Amino acid sequence: MGYNVAQKLISDHLVTGRMVAGEEIGLRIDQTLTQDATGTLVMQEVEALGLQRTQVPVSVQYVDHNLLQADERNAEDHEYLRTACRRYGIWFSKAGNGVSHPTHMQRFGIPGATLAGSDSHTCAAGSLGMLAIGVGGLEVALAMAGRPLRLRMPEIWGVRLTGRLRPWVSAKDVILEMLRRHGVKGGVHRIIEYHGPGLATLSAMDRHVIANMGAELGATTTVFPADDAVREFLRAEQRPHDFRELPADDDADYDHTEEIDLDEVEPLIARPSSPGNVVPVKEVAGEPVSQVVIGSSANPGYRDYAIAAELVRGRQTSDAVGFDVNPSSRQIFADLTKAGIIFDLIAAGARIHQTGCLGCIGMGQAPAVGRNSLRTFPRNFPGRSGTREDSVWLCSPETAAASALTGEITDPRELASRWGISEAHPRIPERSSVNTDMLAPPLPEDRAAQAEVTRGPNITGLPDFDPLPETITGPVLLVLGDNISTDEISPAGARALPFRSNLAKLADFTFDRIDPDYPNRAAQVPGHTHLVVAGDNYGQGSSREHAAITPRFLGLRVVLARSFARIHWQNLANFGIVPLEFTDPDDYTRIEAGDELTVPDIRTQLGNDGKIAVHNTTRDQQYQMTHRLSRNQVDAVLAGGVIPWVKSTG
Repeated sequence: MGYNVAQKLISDHLVTGRMVAGEEIGLRIDQTLTQDATGTLVMQEVEALGLQRTQVPVSVQYVDHNLLQADERNAEDHEYLRTACRRYGIWFSKAGNGVSHPTHMQRFGIPGATLAGSDSHTCAAGSLGMLAIGVGGLEVALAMAGRPLRLRMPEIWGVRLTGRLRPWVSAKDVILEMLRRHGVKGGVHRIIEYHGPGLATLSAMDRHVIANMGAELGATTTVFPADDAVREFLRAEQRPHDFRELPADDDADYDHTEEIDLDEVEPLIARPSSPGNVVPVKEVAGEPVSQVVIGSSANPGYRDYAIAAELVRGRQTSDAVGFDVNPSSRQIFADLTKAGIIFDLIAAGARIHQTGCLGCIGMGQAPAVGRNSLRTFPRNFPGRSGTREDSVWLCSPETAAASALTGEITDPRELASRWGISEAHPRIPERSSVNTDMLAPPLPEDRAAQAEVTRGPNITGLPDFDPLPETITGPVLLVLGDNISTDEISPAGARALPFRSNLAKLADFTFDRIDPDYPNRAAQVPGHTHLVVAGDNYGQGSSREHAAITPRFLGLRVVLARSFARIHWQNLANFGIVPLEFTDPDDYTRIEAGDELTVPDIRTQLGNDGKIAVHNTTRDQQYQMTHRLSRNQVDAVLAGGVIPWVKSTG
């Protein structure tokens, strides 16, 4: 039996383990990606590990998330990142150069390479035939130190595409169709691989849209073959020499299979407040809209802006709608400007913002309470926009632009028919406006060794976490529902993110959107040791390890959940928090906030067969739990986290 693309990528980089689903494997990493919301911690971790210079061929640090400089904190952190890049041999992408994922695709993406990124949407690079995996920052720091990336071998989910998308339907609708079918847990412990004759109709940037939001399915990553579409993309980026054909073998097989007829895909939209809450646009047409935002890593391509301009050209958006456009990269911004597309958008009432994540991470563009905001973003978790009681919908650029014109949710097919708008096929430039002036290359090794790292007063360093005690006893401070996101554990946005390098201050925001009093209640627990109970898919969304570190800083030692999202599960273990899963999911309903739980002899229990006994002393109940930690992860948890474990073992 031949190999599929995912298997080829894994086998080419396999350092330890076997390609057997569920077994731990170690992968050699070719590239790393960090961004400024997670990168400051990565640099501190690199320092804590004693690394002198990155050991991977390409490491890139992007400044794209925290671009609002309401005070000195973000500017100081960006200077810290710039100087740390000089010290450790890392490329530095300045603020304004672009969102990490499309910019990395344009400048560094190489078929056949592996990429570990401290951003959950790192998987977007799978559009070029890369094995690109979003992980916690500590995993990236370890990869930079030359250590293999360790993960459970995923199952491979083959999705066969046939047909061709119809007018006013685009790649965003394809990934929304996947979410409509499978929800936010459908891809957990899987790599999604797209194949079939329908691929020939999708550009590399169309594939980026689909691969990017594989994260919303919970997938380990998404991969596409490297074919003529990838060859054409790299040629336009003036990097034809980086192309390597990477197809699946003719007799390749998959653990799971699916088929999507692109001819049958229709405009779709995710209702508030989950990317998995997907319905056809026609079912919610007529809902009033007050804000439309186009941009983000989920719709970053030239075409995504150009198709919106085709709809609004010569027209004016509704006076009830704020119409915002966030260019995704400096290159794409330049090409859109040269083609007159930026003028078309401005003339229709758009406000053009700087290149960056902006409203996608809650840095500005917060919507009004009770008003619908349509966005071409990847996520609409509660409060992520910066407005606690927001109403954010996710859709394609076509649906967004049509709705901006009418002031209500509108199927772009219906609008085009009613207004006599001809089918649009935006012409993509044959050569991109490549400009690398805002990419600072690594210093030579001798100069880097002499470079000094500048630390502002807001960068406080990593806390020292103690080893796991023999027994854990403490109250349950929170009982949470299903699909709790890392945004709800440690929020992004303009209030909290400026403190991402000051963990003691950032801890004050922990679970702020669920229980603002949580930090105070944790401080009042004797010894601070406490537990949290959660439902399914705990920790979905962003890879930010702050969502593990700040609860640990406040005394969290154990999380009992029905199931965990992959990256957050790893982050918990990385910082010495024990992630346990209910053997009987119904036991979740038997625990209430305030109950006192004891995990006796937890150090010994972790070393046994994966079964952990937990006693509820308040109700005199016993729960059987399991853990999925590898031997290395158990050793790290026992030591208090990966950093003290690495230091103790050399």
